Amino acid sequence: MDDKRKLLLSLLARATAPAPASDGVAIVGVAGRYPLAETPAELWDNLAAGRHGIREVPADRWDADAHHDPAGVRGSYSKWAGFIDDVDKFDPLFFQISPADAEAMDPQGRLFLQTAAAVLDDAGHPAAALASRGPVGVFVGVMNNNYEWMGGEATTLGVRTDAHSNHWSIANRVSYTFDLTGPSLAVDTACSASLTAIHLACESIRSGECHTAIAGGVNLILHPMHLRMLADRGMISRGDRLRSFGADADGFVAGEGVGAVLLRSLKDAIADGDRILGVIRGSAVNAGGKTGGYTVPSAAAQAEVIRTALRRAQADPATIGYVEAHGTGTPLGDPIEIAGLVEAFGGRIDAAERAERPTVSVGSVKSNIGHLESAAGVAGLTKVLFQLRHRTLVPSLNSVRRNPGIDFTTTPFEVQQTLQPWMPAGDDGLP
Repeated sequence: MDDKRKLLLSLLARATAPAPASDGVAIVGVAGRYPLAETPAELWDNLAAGRHGIREVPADRWDADAHHDPAGVRGSYSKWAGFIDDVDKFDPLFFQISPADAEAMDPQGRLFLQTAAAVLDDAGHPAAALASRGPVGVFVGVMNNNYEWMGGEATTLGVRTDAHSNHWSIANRVSYTFDLTGPSLAVDTACSASLTAIHLACESIRSGECHTAIAGGVNLILHPMHLRMLADRGMISRGDRLRSFGADADGFVAGEGVGAVLLRSLKDAIADGDRILGVIRGSAVNAGGKTGGYTVPSAAAQAEVIRTALRRAQADPATIGYVEAHGTGTPLGDPIEIAGLVEAFGGRIDAAERAERPTVSVGSVKSNIGHLESAAGVAGLTKVLFQLRHRTLVPSLNSVRRNPGIDFTTTPFEVQQTLQPWMPAGDDGLP
């Protein structure tokens, strides 16, 4: 869906010539909720176990069968997605919000507010203490507004409601609640939104615009039209499996989630004795320009944004042992993504060179939990952080049989299939 902006974020593999500490951005906290996972730790357990988090639409959302039509005429041909539970549960008084105001708030805003509180707790930094040191920014990726659809539908049935979806309010509610005075903005670049939000937060820290930042994304599927619209565009799978780089890939499976990281300059994080989960050395963002179709990606543009991120990170591709890919499970998009990676890593190779070079593992968290759209990137970043913490690579599901449009034998890449110990190149003992 987001083929106009390509982003490679979080080159967490160690570079042979690391950037100075003043240039790195440290991740000192992580929080989130994902399908079958109330916490990032539960997400990790599911990933390590190769657990599949896709299910039919829960009864408390809508009647799945009433809105399902295998032919895609009277409804969506899909009734599966990665759902999270209890998205309507919220304690407004904890955040000093009136119950009436809380009911009108988009549940995405409520979830991100809870997640912002959780990421501060995870990092061990009270908001007031951080704010006393300098401006704290809030950057959130968001793209869907199902709650407003629900409000409009209720109005047509004669039920007056103030339900609304103001994306700007998701970030500003966090800034208001915790009295944070740094930049506060919602970012809508579709499926790259949460990574773009993190990129902008890093740039804001590097420029001195803010001292610390909460950054991430949120996405919920609250109305049957969400799946119907994706099905009408032919974007989603007809089943409950997202086959990133796998054979028989026929589109992504939609998903929900919310995630955030707490970011500080590496220099400040080291000085304060923070627990450092990972370091963002370089990131970049660009657009695909005019391609073969509005939603068709560009391998050349993807290669260029990867090269730019590598250059900013002062990272040699030879030191990178793992790439968390977009991997939407589409027959066209996955081969283009691998083509862009191959070009950025130096081009096609022959069998002899492949035998001599270390394999670069590739995977996608989407194969476990679906495509979380505006929260997809932060979910992938969370996976990488836990792989670093546990020095372990987890399997990417539904890809034992490879996409026939990708000739992996001429690339340094291989889709990760097993739970495997991992020691990143140049490992420096980060916890």
